[in-house]
Amino acid sequence: MLDIKVTKTANPKAKPEGPLGFGKVFTDHMFLMDYTEGIGWHDARIEPFHDLTLSPACMTFHYGQTMFEGMKAYRGADGECWLFRPDMNAKRTNNTNRRLCIPQLPEEDFVQAVRALVSLERDWIPTAPGTSLYVRPFIIAADPFLGVRPSETYIFCVILSPSGAYYASGLEPVGIWIEDDYVRAVRGGMGFAKTGGNYACSLAAQVKAHDGGYSQVLWLDGVERRYIEEVGAMNIFFKIDGTVVTPMLNGSILPGITRDSTLTLCRAWGIPTEERRISVDELIEAQRAGKLEEVFGTGTAAVISPVGKLRYKDEVFTIGDGSIGPLSQKLYDTVTGIQLGSLPDPCGWRVRV
Repeated sequence: MLDIKVTKTANPKAKPEGPLGFGKVFTDHMFLMDYTEGIGWHDARIEPFHDLTLSPACMTFHYGQTMFEGMKAYRGADGECWLFRPDMNAKRTNNTNRRLCIPQLPEEDFVQAVRALVSLERDWIPTAPGTSLYVRPFIIAADPFLGVRPSETYIFCVILSPSGAYYASGLEPVGIWIEDDYVRAVRGGMGFAKTGGNYACSLAAQVKAHDGGYSQVLWLDGVERRYIEEVGAMNIFFKIDGTVVTPMLNGSILPGITRDSTLTLCRAWGIPTEERRISVDELIEAQRAGKLEEVFGTGTAAVISPVGKLRYKDEVFTIGDGSIGPLSQKLYDTVTGIQLGSLPDPCGWRVRV
């Protein structure tokens, strides 16, 4: 168990009022812990939120040895503070760390750090519908060294941001641009890792999609550019002729926690599910045959994001009548209901802070 030293701010900030947006406001405190080769992780502490001081030669700036996670904390219907499946974030952290040669972080230390910081900042958890306290744990390489090798020192940090809906439109269906030029990842790469490089390489396509009036990019595989992988900020699901289909985890897409929760719920409800390869041609054929019933994304930030239209090459396909589908709505209501404690939690996903 970590021995966390706590230094409280002498100048607490006023809590935000009005619409929050997403990821723009930060709480009074942050968690920090250092890693030194030969010593391990040490000096766990909570301090007033402040800028980090790093050498211009810091390896994370030059070689991208960095990872992050995304989580949320909620004020439950019982007034208590809750996390949603933090053990899964801890496991995924170490999956990413292994790929990037970052030292393993004990899962119990990860969860303890998040719980300690959220507990201290519990008054920052917003309670308006659709809001939450976004939790951003991350690790960066800290060596001041210009050379390609794993760093010998690291910083683990957790910051918090009271946030509204990820999309300003809320649950309104979004438009998705199926990218047929750029690629995001290939097998053997780091597409499954939660690392900044995966998002930096997505920006050019994201800008192109936004310029075309679409909210997100749907990536195809990097070899044949034929098989669907994931959306920029979400895993993707299709309900085709009564069956829920999502791309299988093959090393090039993120193993989403909301993805796993969605599959678990659908199976519990008796809905057929398939994790497999699905080509863009199969998707278009299903749409033209009237069998593509719903499309939705899943992720921590948006939870469930219904898709109203897809664009591929020069064609635009409207999904159903363009509105949120019944399964998307049920999944959103169920996942958020469990997170907020207004619905039972049969799987034990909620963790009290």
